[in-house]
Amino acid sequence: MNDQLSDYLRSTSVWSDDDVTNAGLEMNEAWIASIGGGLGSFALAHVLRVCGLPIEGLTVIGDGDRPARTYRYLARNSQIPDGERLRSDAGSTMDSIWGFPSYAWREALGEKGLANKIAPLWQVLTEPLLSDYYTPKGGQVYESVDRESARIGWDQMVNVDSVRMVRRRHGGGYFTLTRPDPQTGLRRVFRSRYVHVAVGYPGVRFLRDLQEYREAHSDYSRVVNAYEPHDQVYEELRRRPSTVLVRGSGIVASRILQRLIDDRDRFGAQTTIIHLFRNYVSEPQGENPRFRRPGGNGVAYQGFNFPKAAWGGQLKEDLEKLDGASRVELIQKMGGTNTPFRRDWVEQLERGAREGFYLQQVGTVQRVEPGPDQTIRTVVKASDGSERDLNASIVIDATGLESDLTEHRLLGDLLEHGGAQRNALGRLEVNPSFEISGTRSDPGRMYASGSITLGGYYAGVDSFLGLQYAALAIADDLASIGAVAPLGAVRSLNEWWRWVRNRAPIALPIPAAGVQA
Repeated sequence: MNDQLSDYLRSTSVWSDDDVTNAGLEMNEAWIASIGGGLGSFALAHVLRVCGLPIEGLTVIGDGDRPARTYRYLARNSQIPDGERLRSDAGSTMDSIWGFPSYAWREALGEKGLANKIAPLWQVLTEPLLSDYYTPKGGQVYESVDRESARIGWDQMVNVDSVRMVRRRHGGGYFTLTRPDPQTGLRRVFRSRYVHVAVGYPGVRFLRDLQEYREAHSDYSRVVNAYEPHDQVYEELRRRPSTVLVRGSGIVASRILQRLIDDRDRFGAQTTIIHLFRNYVSEPQGENPRFRRPGGNGVAYQGFNFPKAAWGGQLKEDLEKLDGASRVELIQKMGGTNTPFRRDWVEQLERGAREGFYLQQVGTVQRVEPGPDQTIRTVVKASDGSERDLNASIVIDATGLESDLTEHRLLGDLLEHGGAQRNALGRLEVNPSFEISGTRSDPGRMYASGSITLGGYYAGVDSFLGLQYAALAIADDLASIGAVAPLGAVRSLNEWWRWVRNRAPIALPIPAAGVQA
């Protein structure tokens, strides 16, 4: 099959209507195109529909037909099944910009028995002094997102496809091009005035030494990343006594450790766990009292990715006043590798250390190679310069998820042809309205949200509340140029009441400024 995308179109950063027509590409009209189809696209769709944008005003292009599909997939791989709790607070309701009733209220209403109903409300009331932070169960979030998807007409907006590139258009706006159809080889192009990029993580980051080992020895079943499917690991560990090496000290590592110890408790698995730290935390962290947080057992404890003031308080305001490297410095002070303090997790690790099945090691990995008796040897250099061998049957990389922007074809193309720029943290540079710097095609604008914007004027972009905040900022910017109707207090109240009754939002005509050129 011949590809319709010529060398000329590949190398040209601005396309005309004639270029697209002459290439024989199928033209589709869109007012606002949101690329990704995940929770970032869903957050924008929810806000714009509440603002009155009709269903035909937003075109979503993504790999799946359900917004939480990818998030749920990654959560399950990192050992957060639907019944376990996510790392989000009670008011960060993905299906509701109003935040009420919160997840805690909803959980209380759904429980049976007075004690069970009171428990989540009491936890919110006493967190974090008397109780751990309340966080919703994954299944609760996914169900609420599915319900809201049906209410706002998500199925009528979404186009299941993969976007390969976005090009600016002569005369303003953008062309969004999809991959070739597997059957016909034909591509689709969407001509829109505005574009929103919310593709999630550029790719899964894998530690270089482990990736080299996997490729050299074709060992993809015993050396795994926490975000890729690896249930076979836990099945194997339940069948026979084994040693597993876990690398990482964030929340994903905590989830992996919980799963391993749960399997010992529930199924009698005889698993020895070696937890390898590059930097061991044994005391509270941070010289500045504003960012000082507890530490112990090798990890820094923090309820969420960032302090709560970063989402809507003083730290948020401080960040908005900074530029470039100063922003990154503040973000790194607020964030960094951390995990929530949860009493059951701490109890598990302390018990494991007492009983000898949980061992901690500290050092820098020198190399990974085949070990004795079909094990994997990790050679570690300690702070005193000595080396030691850590032999394990399984190695799990739980060090992180984020890879470079260029690992994603669309993001790499935006850097090369779309005018997009990197910020001081290496992600996309965006302004306070989440418009991608350097990509404007007047009167069109291109926005982004999610983890690809970390390093901008808002810290908690990779969170439920962060996605909603970005959606609200984008909607405000679109309203300021007449692309959508502004969301006033009266309409907001009316739309909340419609949300409570599960009635579809009231649609308004696309403003006069919304006539496609």
